[in-house]
Amino acid sequence: MARDGARGCAPGPIELWGGVECSVVRIGDGYSSQFDYGGCPRPGDIDAFAALGVRALRQPVLWERVAPRGLRDADWRWPDACLQRIRALGIRPIVGLLHHGSGPRHTSLLDPAFPDELAAYAGAVAARYPWVLDYTPVNEPLTTARFSGLYGHWYPHRRDPPSFWRALHAQCRGIAQAMRAIRRVQPRARLVQTDDLGRTYATPPLQYQADFNNHLRWLGWDLLYGRVGSDHPLWSWLVECCRAQPEDLLWFAAHRCRPDVVGVNHYVTSERYLDEDPERYPPECRGGNGRHRYADVEAARVLSPPSAGLSALLREAWSRYRLPLAVTESHLHAPREDQLRWLAETWRAVERAREAGADVRAVTLWALLGSYDWDRLLTQRRGHYEPGAFEVRRGRARTTAIARMAAALARGDPPAHPVLAQPGWWRRPSRLLYARAAPVPGPPEPGPQPGARSAPILIAGAGTLGRAFSLICGQRALDHRLLARAELDIADPAAVERSLDACAPWAVINAAGYVRVDDAETDPERCFRENVLGAQNLAAACARAGIPLVTFSTDLVFDGARSAPYPEDAAVAPLNVYGRCKARAEACTLDRHPGALVVRTSAFFGPWDEANFLAHALRALRAGGRFDAADDLTVSPTYVPDLVHACLDLLIDAESGIWHLASGTALTWAEFARRAARMAGADVAGLRARPHAELGLAARRPRYSALGSSRAFAMPALDDALARYLREGPPAPRIAQAGPACAPAR
Repeated sequence: MARDGARGCAPGPIELWGGVECSVVRIGDGYSSQFDYGGCPRPGDIDAFAALGVRALRQPVLWERVAPRGLRDADWRWPDACLQRIRALGIRPIVGLLHHGSGPRHTSLLDPAFPDELAAYAGAVAARYPWVLDYTPVNEPLTTARFSGLYGHWYPHRRDPPSFWRALHAQCRGIAQAMRAIRRVQPRARLVQTDDLGRTYATPPLQYQADFNNHLRWLGWDLLYGRVGSDHPLWSWLVECCRAQPEDLLWFAAHRCRPDVVGVNHYVTSERYLDEDPERYPPECRGGNGRHRYADVEAARVLSPPSAGLSALLREAWSRYRLPLAVTESHLHAPREDQLRWLAETWRAVERAREAGADVRAVTLWALLGSYDWDRLLTQRRGHYEPGAFEVRRGRARTTAIARMAAALARGDPPAHPVLAQPGWWRRPSRLLYARAAPVPGPPEPGPQPGARSAPILIAGAGTLGRAFSLICGQRALDHRLLARAELDIADPAAVERSLDACAPWAVINAAGYVRVDDAETDPERCFRENVLGAQNLAAACARAGIPLVTFSTDLVFDGARSAPYPEDAAVAPLNVYGRCKARAEACTLDRHPGALVVRTSAFFGPWDEANFLAHALRALRAGGRFDAADDLTVSPTYVPDLVHACLDLLIDAESGIWHLASGTALTWAEFARRAARMAGADVAGLRARPHAELGLAARRPRYSALGSSRAFAMPALDDALARYLREGPPAPRIAQAGPACAPAR
């Protein structure tokens, strides 16, 4: 990364960089920090980053966290430990001082003293770590100025062009002064300047607004480069609308702080489309500029064909600045296969940009430890988590398929996974919620050819769970084959072999089996055949073929002696035939196929099944009828769509062993019905909580069988699942009353 920049295509292979999402934004009088949720990397995590082949790491040394009350009270312990480990592992740190922040409480983006104070902090950081060469003093200054000064999302919550300019000016001048302070300590220090880079498209009447937006996206870099003079396309707007003083604009030309690397942050949301017919779009997409009312939506939801994508944007940035480039953020909030597709497409886009002569040095794996609450732009603290290369839960980091693909890319291997045969959602026809034809600059990024098929996932069993897997695999563009019992009897070894030969799957999901808990007491042979022999046959055949297998078990493998949720390693002690068969099936499966994924779950409910416990309860209570439910059996209800999504993510991540997946709340069947009915607005007067002994159940049940987990993974919470279940619309009332009910078949 020479200070002089590059004059041709990038030397050497593409580097893999890494970064942790570390935003600290002020909302009113409080702060929202990613690290408050446990996403703070520890020195041990850095070893895991290094194992991926990460050559450079965007390491936060954030002003608000290190010195919230000033440099005299600075707490350097955490950055000391991290940077020491980074240095020992031979990784280059790219130190960040502000990440969407506005500084400690005593300052803000509108404070005239902000640049001087940031520079003082930067000088202290450089003095403490004089060996560090690469810095990003302020991440995404333009984006932060928009969110804080134009849109009002973050402090100081302004919505006017003058505040936008003051926030951008403070940050960019702060960057220039910070780098000057850093270079007094380390003359070879380099500036890696990041911002979001996208493009705006529009219907013809709004092309003028799209042109303005497409000039504005460069403004932060232009200021630092010293390119903003009276001939700049935005000069008049800055002076007249933003009330920028000409001397403040020209200061940057006199104090050039040209980036050594232009850091491009790119997301699906980076590319926008403006439409002068806002009524075609949801209310949250509508806005205007004082001249026109219009809708502002993701271009991926409108453009057909898709936009030219990241490769074209990188070539555009190279043509504009002739400086080395790096993709410094590239993340997608999506199921795992689309995250893999996004990473693979990003890497290929960089390869194509380099082939066209652009000096693109690296792709940054972002966010290594995932991120929290970006679905609400950090304005609400809900703890909504998006996994990254590692999934962080319960104090540990779990490697995902993203990390494995990144490690392969770092080694020089091409991206490879069965899911890559299909395009990401941003390229599938289903993305087009508001399709319009519009010109785009150049052909779109190449991807899988229409109709291309990968090896499928074979789903054995077309009951409630199998049909749910089939539906969600279709939504997620995962090729699959659903085989009912008439097509595949898993208890017949020859039938299993024939199906594997015919389908040639890359994975198998066993959603078949005997599910009638009480009937199993009088039909143990059939329960054993379907649940033990069937699971055993699938495991043996998949192991011989080297095929990943997912199979299911139950909370009924436990005896209920505990009063706290059962972890995965708890001893099994089933009380009934069904539970004994499932416990035997677990052991047989893992004995024959140690790489299998065995998922224990409990108390299904979902929007596509009218026979589950909750559907019966709500039908009865909404109709004013009676409904009996056990008040002495504690379970952990599981929302079927969440279960299916979780299992598919874990399958793609190549996880194995026993996992507990449930919606995270322990409660009795009666409490479950009451909670759902109240959320649905149904009268609970007809709900009768009764001991399970009065419900006429043939099979013994454990009094307590709630599932807990020690794994670094969690499904959405029960209340969130219930809200979505009710929005989906459980079956309408059809009967006036229902008889006794306890646990549905599993």
